[in-house]
Order: sequence, then C-alpha cells, then structure tokens
Amino acid sequence: MKLSFRIKHHFFSAFREIFVHHHGSLEFRAKIFALIIAANDKPQVENFILVKEKALEIYSDDKDRANLLLLTTKELVEKVKKKNTLDLDSLVVTIQKELKIVPRYAKKIDVASLRGFLDLTNDEDTLAYQTNIIEFLENLKAETLKN
Repeated sequence: MKLSFRIKHHFFSAFREIFVHHHGSLEFRAKIFALIIAANDKPQVENFILVKEKALEIYSDDKDRANLLLLTTKELVEKVKKKNTLDLDSLVVTIQKELKIVPRYAKKIDVASLRGFLDLTNDEDTLAYQTNIIEFLENLKAETLKN
C-alpha cells in the first residue's frame, strides 16, 4: 500500500466517524471478518488477501474503501490477538448489540463469502470453531431479518 494511504488511514482511524461515509457499516463488516479470522490462533496472510478481494467486490472496486475495510479488519484482529481490549466473546456481543440497534446490518453478513475462510484453515479444531461461528452468524442473520 502507498505511504500516503497509510498516513491517511491512521488519520481516518482516529476520526473515522467524521471522515468516512457510512463508517458504521464498514466497521460492522470488519467485525464480521475479524471474528472469523481471529478464531484462528495463527491467521495467515491469505485471510487478509481474501478480505481485500471481498472488499473490492462489496465496494465495486473502490480501492480506498476496500483498503479501509482491510485495515480496520487487521486492527480488530490485532486487538483480539493482543487480548488488551477485545476478545472474541466481546466481539460477538458487540455484533449482536449493533444488529439490535441497526437490523439492516444483518444483510451485510454474507455467509457464502465467510465460508471461503474455512478453506484457509488447516487445524481441525479451528475449522470446527470457525464453522460454528459461521452457523451462529447465519442464525443471527436469519433471526434479525425475521423480526
């Protein structure tokens, strides 16, 4: 990524709510991706490449917005891995709360694209955990859209 984009990203990270159009939607998507990726103790670079590909699909080749989604996802995964301020359980609770506040976000949970992360997992326990997370998200989406 370009240096100018990185500087812009750090600035936008601090003031994301002000400068990024529909920041809530972008952050919600990042939380969904981060939940799946952080469930793996040793996430591979390929996970983030897949996020970038999905982001370009979602944002119709808007590279800046796709990069913001990628970097926001990376930030969240790093926070979970450092276990400072965020863990998987609190990420799940946050996702549930956001869906109660903004139910239309449930449409942003693309289970089919999340299943692509399963192909990148080698450990059977991690694979089972990620599969359970995807099933949980699928049920959460269905329940939210039903109401």
